[in-house]
Amino acid sequence: MIKTFFSSLRIIFYLFILVLVYVFYLSRDLPSLERLETFDPAMLSTLYDRNGEVIGEFYIQKRVFIDIEDMPKHLKDAAIASEDKRFRSHWGVDLQSFGRAVVVNISSMSFRQGFSTLSQQLARNLYKEVGFKDSITRKLKEIITAVQIERTYTKDEILEMYLNTVHFGHGTYGAESAAKRFFNKPASELTVGESAMLVGLLPSPANYSPLRNLNKAIDRRSLVLKLMYDQDLISYQDYMEHNSIIPDNIFYEIPRGKAPYFAEHVRRILEKQDDELGINIYQDGLKIYTTLDYRLQKIAEESVMKTLKKNQDEFNRQLFEDDDRFSKLGYLSIYPADSVKTMLNGQLELYEELRQNLLVQCAFVALDTKTGEILAMIGGRSDYLDQYNRSTQALRQPGSVFKPYIYTAAIDNNYPVTTQLLNQPVSLYRNNAKGEREKWTPKNYDNSTGGLTTLREGLRRSLNLISVRMVQELVPPRQVKDIAQRMQITSPIRAVDAIALGTSEVRPIEIVSSYATFANKGIYSSPMAIVRIEDKYGRIIKEYSNEQKEVLSPETAYMMTNLLQTVVDKGTGGSIRWKYKFRHPAAGKTGTTQNWSDAWFVGYTSQIAAGVWYGVDQYPISLGKGQAGSVAALPAWALFMKEAHKTLNLPKEDFSIPEGVIEVEIDSDTKGLPNNRTKNIEKEFFLKSNAPTKN
Repeated sequence: MIKTFFSSLRIIFYLFILVLVYVFYLSRDLPSLERLETFDPAMLSTLYDRNGEVIGEFYIQKRVFIDIEDMPKHLKDAAIASEDKRFRSHWGVDLQSFGRAVVVNISSMSFRQGFSTLSQQLARNLYKEVGFKDSITRKLKEIITAVQIERTYTKDEILEMYLNTVHFGHGTYGAESAAKRFFNKPASELTVGESAMLVGLLPSPANYSPLRNLNKAIDRRSLVLKLMYDQDLISYQDYMEHNSIIPDNIFYEIPRGKAPYFAEHVRRILEKQDDELGINIYQDGLKIYTTLDYRLQKIAEESVMKTLKKNQDEFNRQLFEDDDRFSKLGYLSIYPADSVKTMLNGQLELYEELRQNLLVQCAFVALDTKTGEILAMIGGRSDYLDQYNRSTQALRQPGSVFKPYIYTAAIDNNYPVTTQLLNQPVSLYRNNAKGEREKWTPKNYDNSTGGLTTLREGLRRSLNLISVRMVQELVPPRQVKDIAQRMQITSPIRAVDAIALGTSEVRPIEIVSSYATFANKGIYSSPMAIVRIEDKYGRIIKEYSNEQKEVLSPETAYMMTNLLQTVVDKGTGGSIRWKYKFRHPAAGKTGTTQNWSDAWFVGYTSQIAAGVWYGVDQYPISLGKGQAGSVAALPAWALFMKEAHKTLNLPKEDFSIPEGVIEVEIDSDTKGLPNNRTKNIEKEFFLKSNAPTKN
């Protein structure tokens, strides 16, 4: 008998030693005490506009950390009641639940009954070493880590970590992200019923999501509320009240950033700098403060999309009238014509493979003229979001929007704006689609011709023949290219005669920032998107400053502004005044490319520079006959600028005249000083170096 007793003791001792050895073996791969003491889950980074409004997020797991003090009591109570009712009394393992689970699982020879405490769930959520597969080994690892967590943290700290890390489905982690995803409110504002519904998701977020099955979600809410009532965490009145509510505030829309193309622009910038700054924009919980003004972004989106709809309608009208073109662009050999028409009219979503041929696309950029800070950015349609940011990536021919660089070169070479050239046809050579050199005879947009025409008149009317004669007689293509590059056009520019008509492709953002140089007295400010980056504790990681350099003299910059004011006040941009009633001093230029493939308007006041482009992604598909920059693009610019200046309460600020520019009375006919034979007198601006000195 005694011998049997000691034999049993030895067996128990050896089993105990074996268990200890196995536990020690498992512990080697588990998180160290140092890691347990440093709670640092992956957190999303947040983008803010210049006024502190959230405009976007970067994340792999959508998680926002909040302090336990900011969580409502009923949310914490719901989690404890549903997931671990003895949470406050156990040491990481609930022995009652453990014993019950052992009996059930052994009798069924399967893992039917779980016994995970909040600490155990936290262990496997935080540390991948624990694992998720149902097995004895995983459970032992989970228990060991849970005990260590309990020894390291207080109960409130564990509950805080749990509610900030647990998965609620649909890519959301933590109560704050879940509250915003399902109810569009912060966790601090959750009601008892909403808290119960969120906690009810936890056993199986995919099955109990209110977005997928509201009835199941309500049943789970009822169960959690009953557990809370049974454990005296809510009153009977609260239980009955919240159990009877049919939720009508479930947020079914997939939240997207308020400025998705701008956020993508910021993301691309930071991905190039993350190693240098030692950051991970998807996990570090950064606060990224940007230059965007969401008030202006909303105005831009409304103005651009309103105009885009009109442009799409006109594109559709002309397309449907041309059977051959419609058949080719709409792939009617594959898709029924009626189906394609229904899609283009907005009743169904257009097939992806047809979008590059049939969707009118857009780009828009607005900058602070003095700092280069990006105030608004649109990189494409809001109803067909994609990763292609046309404002920063699309290379398109600028057409007449490029002409100011030719005129800048002329002014920089001391030609007065009264210089006259013959408005008559002229021939030049260019490469055709096959790369062969061919003779080309450009025409004015309205097919007009005339006699001697001043530079001011040539730009006011956007006369192609005057621009061509300028590069042939006044400023050769090489000089024009040099001016464009000096004004920070970084896209390749071809120094050929066709430069006069804007045939070298540019990106919208670079042309807008380059135009802002005119408004800023010749000082170029590089486009700036980020103000500063802070870590999750509010410590500044980096502050950004704008890069500026003088690329034009103040005199040349003003003379160009004055010429471009004529375009807005009396020229191709005149509808800004008489139709859209925008009264601030402004300068700008329309742009249209061959076959109406691109429509542009780029312009500025002393405070804001903005540019808008419309076209079809697949070049050179036409927007439609007559869809010039003044028709298709100018309206969006005018609508935006008018409302933006009103919203910001910007004053009507004149462009300041530098000392090197003077206003002179001249003879309207001779362009010289008046004499006794002068019939008509007009005023004109000159550089002091080229002002007229004789009749």
